[in-house]
Amino acid sequence: MHLLHFIGHDLAVAVSCIACIIGLVLLWNQNQHDNDLEATETILLRMSFSYWLVYCIAFAIQKIVSPELESLLMILKMTTVLSYFLTFSCVIILPLHRFAVHNIED
Repeated sequence: MHLLHFIGHDLAVAVSCIACIIGLVLLWNQNQHDNDLEATETILLRMSFSYWLVYCIAFAIQKIVSPELESLLMILKMTTVLSYFLTFSCVIILPLHRFAVHNIED
């Protein structure tokens, strides 16, 4: 049962890594903005995808690196934690930003 859980999590991280790359490619082509508010939302989305991509890559490298390299594993674990929290903060800030802009317009 635990093996199935680990395989499922690894598969979810792999799929989300591909989705992040697709999202960044789609956002890369979107350079024209009508105002600064749309530009800010695009930047927040790019940051979210970028931080999550860093998480996915660091997570994959953790699986590949041997347990004997403890210092490298510790750095990778810190990278995954930091990128996870940065992704979370960007995801939280985006709706807050939209809410603040909506209140200013009213």
